[in-house]
Amino acid sequence: MKTSFSESLKYFFYDIYVLMVMTNSSILRKKASNLWDKILDHPFVVELYTGKLPFSKFKYYILQDYNYLVTMVRVLSIVAAKAPSVRHSRRALQLAYMTVTGEMENYEKLLSEINLTTEDAVSTIPNPSNIAYMNFLLSTSFATDYYTTMAALLPCFWTYLEIAERHKDKLESNPSTLYRKWASTYLSKEYREIVNMFKEEVDSSRLSVDEMWPYFQLASKYEYMFWSAAYGEEEWTI
Repeated sequence: MKTSFSESLKYFFYDIYVLMVMTNSSILRKKASNLWDKILDHPFVVELYTGKLPFSKFKYYILQDYNYLVTMVRVLSIVAAKAPSVRHSRRALQLAYMTVTGEMENYEKLLSEINLTTEDAVSTIPNPSNIAYMNFLLSTSFATDYYTTMAALLPCFWTYLEIAERHKDKLESNPSTLYRKWASTYLSKEYREIVNMFKEEVDSSRLSVDEMWPYFQLASKYEYMFWSAAYGEEEWTI
């Protein structure tokens, strides 16, 4: 059935209206939908939440991710110095502090539970995918501005929240206390607050969505690569 001109016009203006009322972060999320579906249903993620993930892969992931989080704190510290105002600088430093006292403290507790130390984590050589991801974030924080860097950091935090929300029901039958404890971090009120703070910064950006999109998209791709590297226990080939 053919659509009349008036109906076409109505849909056109409706689409314009939707774009006008949507926030920067929600538009970025929508643009990355296909990519994020692959992240949210990655085999590593699904097996972790069901308790079927081999422990060697989880241990490998924890050691790699600790190194990544150290870089995350450095990136937030760098961008705090480049912030457009004192308020923005305070927000970046607050996020860095919350990462240190939240995720990293939880990781340190997990490390002790699996008979590892922070020294073991720090001395772990980052895999190629991790190196690429960390360098991308560091170069973005040095070469671009506050808002671009926030857009590049957002996928990491936000995908973890969506992963937790999508698979939380699986935790009820997950036989691994360790895996359930790890997942609980991303279902907490405190973690949701961190995600919302990142989204607020991106939503208040002076940049257009088109300007932030390449960095948001690439960070999302690195998120997928990070999970794949952990699942395959990626090694350097030379």
